[in-house]
Amino acid sequence: MDGGGKVLLCGYYGEHNLGDDALLEVLLSQLPQGWEPLVTARDQAMVQRRFGVATTDRRSLAGVLRALAGCDALVLGGGSLLQDSTSFKSLLYYAALIGAARLQGKRVGLWGQGLGPLHRRRSRLLVRSLLPLANAISWRDPASASLAADWGIEAPVGTDPVWGLAPRAWQGRGGPIVLCWRPVAQLQGTAWAPYLKALDQLAASADRAVLWLPFHQDQDQGLLAALNAEGLVPTRLMERSHELAVDDPAAALEQFAGASLVLAMRLHGLILAALAGAPCAALSYDPKVAAAAKAIGCPLQVLGEGVNPSLAALWESTLDRPPLSERVAWLRREALTHQLLLRRLLDPAG
Repeated sequence: MDGGGKVLLCGYYGEHNLGDDALLEVLLSQLPQGWEPLVTARDQAMVQRRFGVATTDRRSLAGVLRALAGCDALVLGGGSLLQDSTSFKSLLYYAALIGAARLQGKRVGLWGQGLGPLHRRRSRLLVRSLLPLANAISWRDPASASLAADWGIEAPVGTDPVWGLAPRAWQGRGGPIVLCWRPVAQLQGTAWAPYLKALDQLAASADRAVLWLPFHQDQDQGLLAALNAEGLVPTRLMERSHELAVDDPAAALEQFAGASLVLAMRLHGLILAALAGAPCAALSYDPKVAAAAKAIGCPLQVLGEGVNPSLAALWESTLDRPPLSERVAWLRREALTHQLLLRRLLDPAG
């Protein structure tokens, strides 16, 4: 394998999620010279067109195993793949790939991974047996690293790999409010009302347009229309609102760079907003979002908990006030951990 080869990159790619697209963009940019990527993807045509790489259908385990047989290494790239929230079947999929790769004498890397959640005892036993099979690991958060360490697996921890994207210059003073909102279990029906009310108050008092940016095309698109159909969107907010069509992370960064405030539920929406230098605030449906907000130092509202009665005022105090550039620079430096993993895995003599 010295000097290069073919590497299978496995993740939630081609799922019409800008966060996964951003992870793949960073991963491809960090591959050592001489390595040819083969990417698991759902929408293969989109991934081939956007990234110029060969793909295989990620939904076909048999097909991915055939693809693996022609590769020299396997990298599980970004996100939380070793988890059973999606399903135990999903966890078995990745276990099969790791086991097959090691049986074939191929090197295995876990790049920028989150570990868990693992709700089932059998899931924890399975993952505990899988981790020692990896030749190199980097974690994206301290909680994942701590859990692995409890099982005797010590590996470096960095920030989310998407921090490895190039930052943008913020130019959004006086610009629109951009939303990265998504359907979540914590917000059903009228549970949306206090957040929409706070947004309405903010947009009206600051006289700003409101742009709804669907970060996951299949899940988030049409959220504005759906909430309006339920009678939840105040009339004057609806008059200020418009849904965007954004195809790739670069286009999202451009929108964020022109925003006076980004209100994000999506983890990678929040990270891209900070990379664009935009003022941002988080609504957390998952601990990973809350952790990112605390690292950035931006306002945080945890969904499912009591709504801050001063939420509109908190958001208004953040308007046109970007996060500290020193924090963003530190988060970007910490993300280099994952590039070092690829060097150890694929270019051990380099």
